[in-house]
Amino acid sequence: MQERQKFSGEVPRRGQDVDAERFLEFVSTRSPVWKERPLPKSKKEAIDLMMENPNLIRRPILIKGAKTIFGFDKDQYGEL
Repeated sequence: MQERQKFSGEVPRRGQDVDAERFLEFVSTRSPVWKERPLPKSKKEAIDLMMENPNLIRRPILIKGAKTIFGFDKDQYGEL
């Protein structure tokens, strides 16, 4: 199983690219759909999978200014 990296809190804006090593930070790895499928090989494959299955997107999504947090993180919420 792949170890999940800590989300930096910075989400690319329209026209910017998501780091190829960070794209899985936006995926809910607890979802049954995620567990039934093989690990996406690319950012595009992960995005396509999330578009087909919106429940794969980590929630809640908290946006404040230029900072975005995917998933509940009490410590990061406190820093906002």
